[in-house]
Amino acid sequence: MAGRDRDVCITVTLLDGFVLAKSAFHHSVNYRSVAVFGSAGLVTDDAEKLRVRERLIEHVHSGRWAQCRTPNDKELLATAVLRVPLVEVSAKVREGGPIDDEEDLSLPYWAGVVPVTVARGTTVAHQ
Repeated sequence: MAGRDRDVCITVTLLDGFVLAKSAFHHSVNYRSVAVFGSAGLVTDDAEKLRVRERLIEHVHSGRWAQCRTPNDKELLATAVLRVPLVEVSAKVREGGPIDDEEDLSLPYWAGVVPVTVARGTTVAHQ
């Protein structure tokens, strides 16, 4: 990739729930999704690479950058950092309950949403 940009598509989807309908055909999921289209360029400036890593670590766990060793020169070389200007972005969301066919509504099967959540757990120390 050195020396030239590459066209990329980056996608992220978060699962919010399983949607269970009366009919197997109408089962679905609730989700939030985004797709980013652009041209990825390699970040080569070490100071900028360090700033990007700091932002990422702070986004994951606020205050953590000050609580750990910063990357050394070997580590800076070991992981590439890409710059992707937002040229085109598409977002999709599916929320709500099942959409059953009219003739299935009287069936005795349970229908609804099983929520899916992501939560931070209790920390576990590792030596």
